[in-house]
Amino acid sequence: MLPLAFVLMMTPLVSKAQEGTVTLEFQNAATALELVQSYVKALHSGDVSKMDAQLAPNVMVYGLGGGMDSLNRTQHKEYFTNSINQYKHSISEELYLPVKVTNNWNEGEWVLSWGTNTLTHKTTGKIIEVPYHTAARVVNGKIEFLRYWYDVLNILETQGYTVTPPAN
Repeated sequence: MLPLAFVLMMTPLVSKAQEGTVTLEFQNAATALELVQSYVKALHSGDVSKMDAQLAPNVMVYGLGGGMDSLNRTQHKEYFTNSINQYKHSISEELYLPVKVTNNWNEGEWVLSWGTNTLTHKTTGKIIEVPYHTAARVVNGKIEFLRYWYDVLNILETQGYTVTPPAN
């Protein structure tokens, strides 16, 4: 009886969560996809100005630098100028998925992307492979919101850091 009561209590929450709609085919899907691919290709070729040109003036970028920090457009440009001065970025294993979300908190036209960013230090030649995922919301032909997720532990271990479990 108790499991049935739990299911009945949760039904309104589940129904509420399913009100949003995700569509894979929408009018701006191809242009949104091209925009995000252009951003990634610019990173691959080391062209920060071209990356910057894909961004809306009010863009917010989250997840770079290994933290939950946020960057505005100017800070994003500075971040990647510094990175490209130190590393050659080589993007591979790319996969893109344009989606449109309606009637939900994350409403908008999005492009989700996955791949591997292989960083080669320009001075030492040391290589770091970084699997990544991004979610970019496209508004009026520009990236207005960009969220990065990547393997931070992999980067730290490549730099010589170790993870030590607690003694107890």
